[in-house]
Amino acid sequence: MTTTPRTLRRTVLVALVAALGLSFNTAAWGQIPGITEPEPAARVTEAPDAEADLAGTEAWFLRTYQRFLGEGSPYRSLILTILTLVVLLRLKRYLGRRIEGTLKVRAFDPKNVQSFMSVWNGVWKYVIAVLVLMAMTGSLRLLGLTAGFFGMILGWSLQQPVTGIAAWLMILLKKPFRVGDRVVIAGITGDVTGITLTHVILNQVGGSVSGEERSGRGILIPNAILFQHIIINYTLDQEFMLDEVPVRLTFDSDWERAKVLLVECARKVTADIIARTGQDPFIRAEFLDWGVLIRLRYQTIPARRQEISTQVVEAILLSIRKEFPRIRFAIPSTNIRYRPDTDVPAFPVEANA
Repeated sequence: MTTTPRTLRRTVLVALVAALGLSFNTAAWGQIPGITEPEPAARVTEAPDAEADLAGTEAWFLRTYQRFLGEGSPYRSLILTILTLVVLLRLKRYLGRRIEGTLKVRAFDPKNVQSFMSVWNGVWKYVIAVLVLMAMTGSLRLLGLTAGFFGMILGWSLQQPVTGIAAWLMILLKKPFRVGDRVVIAGITGDVTGITLTHVILNQVGGSVSGEERSGRGILIPNAILFQHIIINYTLDQEFMLDEVPVRLTFDSDWERAKVLLVECARKVTADIIARTGQDPFIRAEFLDWGVLIRLRYQTIPARRQEISTQVVEAILLSIRKEFPRIRFAIPSTNIRYRPDTDVPAFPVEANA
């Protein structure tokens, strides 16, 4: 018959309880090496009161503690080792189940869960081995100091990996972005294609090309820097975003007709987006030194922003070409007009003396 870890732990616990139970058997104390048989207690002829019972119970616990966990007890190291091992194994098992269950629901890739649990189990095995070895010395103070010093050294030496794993957990729990979102991290714009235990993988937008088209270059962003930089997510709360196409017209252009044409062009290109969002294109305008700046604004899909804006511009060019010269594009220019000053008398010139 094979012995499982669970059976072994139960056997150790039963042995520990049995050893503690020997304190009730006065005849068995003399059989334990290093422990003398306790003197028989004086018989009480009268029933003790509540205070006497409490004092007797406290005295019994104190004697039991001194016999098994006192400074001179030969069983102190063994008991501390068993208790440390049992507590750490139970804690590891409980926390491992809770964390693994949460990660399976929130993780983007099952491989990330397996990688994290491998790291988790490896760290726990090392911690358990160190603390059990320290517990075998039988010193509670040394055990506490060693655990604190070990945690400090581990946190200092593994600062970047631990920070990266903490950032990965933050992404899973808070979800500042998901796979497929367009984000800006540390000044780099890209579409998230993967989230691993150590890096965020982006398909770069721009970079080798101007505008907001995907360049196809993969960029690996270390998770550890996510706590130090601002993250911009184009689609954090909604699927669409606001975009605009600026159009500059001359002062003498037909403003009312131009406004109708621009809105119709945007509505034709983004008809499917309008059906989903219920938001129509609109106009915002401002004066320039040499014309009127019209901002045509509409809802767009972040990943197709450049494509949709190009289609809107093409539609505007065709529409305004048909309306020329009623509507004309403005270009920076300066007009200089000369006219004779006929109404102003000539400035008198004084004769020199």
